[in-house]
Amino acid sequence: MGTHPVRADRAGGSRAILLLVAVALIAILVAVSGRPVFGIRFDAGTTLAGLLVGALVGMTGMGSGSLMAPILILIVGVTPVTAVGTDLAYAAITKVVGGVQHTRLRTVNYRMAGLLALGSVPASLLSVQVLEYLRQTYSLDAINGVVTRALGVVLILSALSVLFGLLRAKRKRESANPAPSREIRWWAITAVGAVVGFLVGLTSVGSGSIIVALLSLFSPLPATMIVGTDIAHAAALTSAAGLAHGFAGNVDPGLLLNLLAGSIPGVLLGSRLSVRIPVPALRTALGLVLLATGLKLV
Repeated sequence: MGTHPVRADRAGGSRAILLLVAVALIAILVAVSGRPVFGIRFDAGTTLAGLLVGALVGMTGMGSGSLMAPILILIVGVTPVTAVGTDLAYAAITKVVGGVQHTRLRTVNYRMAGLLALGSVPASLLSVQVLEYLRQTYSLDAINGVVTRALGVVLILSALSVLFGLLRAKRKRESANPAPSREIRWWAITAVGAVVGFLVGLTSVGSGSIIVALLSLFSPLPATMIVGTDIAHAAALTSAAGLAHGFAGNVDPGLLLNLLAGSIPGVLLGSRLSVRIPVPALRTALGLVLLATGLKLV
């Protein structure tokens, strides 16, 4: 009697996740020992932060920029421009992995993701060019100050959009006669993508939190489809912005590898858990954390 293909696929996926989590734990143990591997010195706190943030990305579709950039600036002590560039490179790899996982779970609306990327990818490249122009015109300290304040403002906007979106979604569920969902015009989706893309290129924040909130408010997609669509779109957006920051010299390779050692297993684990946990409760907690962090940075 053969093994059921779906059960076999799930078992194989679970084994892969356990293997990657084990790799992350080994990286943390190596970091604690203080010994470099292939010339790279791992930091336990940074790798653990990657693991936790990666899990949140997989579960909720938000968190990579909103949480990681402030962690790098406020706790690790990375300069804001380098934090944004490294975070985008980290988010790109993390969200590509998450996008593949959600594609396998069939939780991606490709039309919505494509229309968002049509506006967001060019806008993110434009914002990196704006940063480069400002860096050549003003001092690096001035640019870091601008990026820090912009990051704080976008975090506050992200937090408010998340909390407001959750409130509206709750009222919609409780309403006896909910308003029928309307088809969103393609140009409106692309315009929203352009605004978010510019903010992401400047601050690394918004590809998850703002898009998830807007899709929750205005699209008829179910919650799991919203998360998968957001991650698929964010994979394209953060890849483009991360490459642009990399060419501009704003990415720290050693820091990036520390984050990835934890984030890749984290996002795979989170993607699996996204269909089993109360995502709205997690988003509420994240919204409050983003609000507090944004107020601290402004």
